[in-house]
Amino acid sequence: MKIIYNTILPIKGYIAINLFGIIFARKEYKPISDTTINHEQIHTRQMKELLYLFFYLWYGVEWIVRLIQYRNAKAAYYNISFEREAYSNQVDMGYLGVRKRFEFIKYLSINKKAK
Repeated sequence: MKIIYNTILPIKGYIAINLFGIIFARKEYKPISDTTINHEQIHTRQMKELLYLFFYLWYGVEWIVRLIQYRNAKAAYYNISFEREAYSNQVDMGYLGVRKRFEFIKYLSINKKAK
């Protein structure tokens, strides 16, 4: 997985962002941890399953729904199904080897809160 360190993406306060399977990480976090890389690799798998474009559309729509639900941008982010799956499994380095397709759907429930 390609990692590009820079001072622009992601915005301050975040370590890394995955855009189309390429990790952009803030220079001050170089090198990023294996946990962060695994988190972003989970997102890459999600993107591939949804043919990239649909991933970003779903992500944006779900963020808006969660923002209305929680009335807090950070809570909305942490409760997006893609993020909930990635955060829940980022420390399990073998997760992608056993992950089932479209596993993020299990994390859609509005009754469960992450962070």
